[in-house]
Amino acid sequence: ESVTFAGTPPVIDFAGSGVVHLVGGIGAILGAIIVGPRKGRWDSDLASEFDGHSMPFCVLGTFCLWFGWYGFNPGSTGSMHDADTANLAGIVAVNTTLSPCVAGLLVFFLRAKVVEPKCLDVGAFCNGILAGLVSITAGCAVMKPWEACIIGCIGGLLYVGASLLLGKLKVDDVVDAFPVHGVCGMWGVLACGFFGNPD
Repeated sequence: ESVTFAGTPPVIDFAGSGVVHLVGGIGAILGAIIVGPRKGRWDSDLASEFDGHSMPFCVLGTFCLWFGWYGFNPGSTGSMHDADTANLAGIVAVNTTLSPCVAGLLVFFLRAKVVEPKCLDVGAFCNGILAGLVSITAGCAVMKPWEACIIGCIGGLLYVGASLLLGKLKVDDVVDAFPVHGVCGMWGVLACGFFGNPD
């Protein structure tokens, strides 16, 4: 539903890109800045010690989250007691599928072919999926499927850019929580102003 603040235009955040993910992402970046980097994090001789330890668990966790998103986003319709609400839940589920697919594949391609060290980065692929999920969460009920693909694509680009920027700034965000949740949560809310139709 749209919310109006003091006569301003309505804000759409159907399932929580802003209120859940943006808030969590801001908390993550503040925590990373306040706590500071892990010992030796930016020492090039110790770089391999900071790689992920279990890619299978990373992938399994991503798919568990993605599966849960199908309860979270379509569940935000509140009910499926008639054809209209069932159709709404259906379009929400379709958008919740398309956006992360596009975002994950784009991030995987960028990490493999464009961004150094140009390798098949499964961890970034998983975060790209999450970036697409977060990006579509606000507008999943008001977007057409082609709009969900564009939103996921932009979310993937924003994730990669924000992740690289944190590295340049030497902010040790261990799981890229701010790029995924903060930046893509903000994009998800803003995307509702560019795409979709609440009617």
